[in-house]
Amino acid sequence: MKTSLSLVLHTAKVMVLFVSFTVLFYIGMVWLNQEYQSYHRYDEPKGMAVKVSKAVDTGDDAWLERLMLFYLNGE
Repeated sequence: MKTSLSLVLHTAKVMVLFVSFTVLFYIGMVWLNQEYQSYHRYDEPKGMAVKVSKAVDTGDDAWLERLMLFYLNGE
């Protein structure tokens, strides 16, 4: 009887810890979501921003060069 009661109390303690840490994790995820909800990544940059690349049309062989570059870099 004492052993079964001890087992039930130990199981209840583990369940309370599991549920409390799960709720804490959920609250943390909701907080992060709220924090980054108003973060605008795609706004135009402020200050002295410069364009770093531009598209260049070199003719019909450009697709072959780009394909070879794709195969070389693996991207």
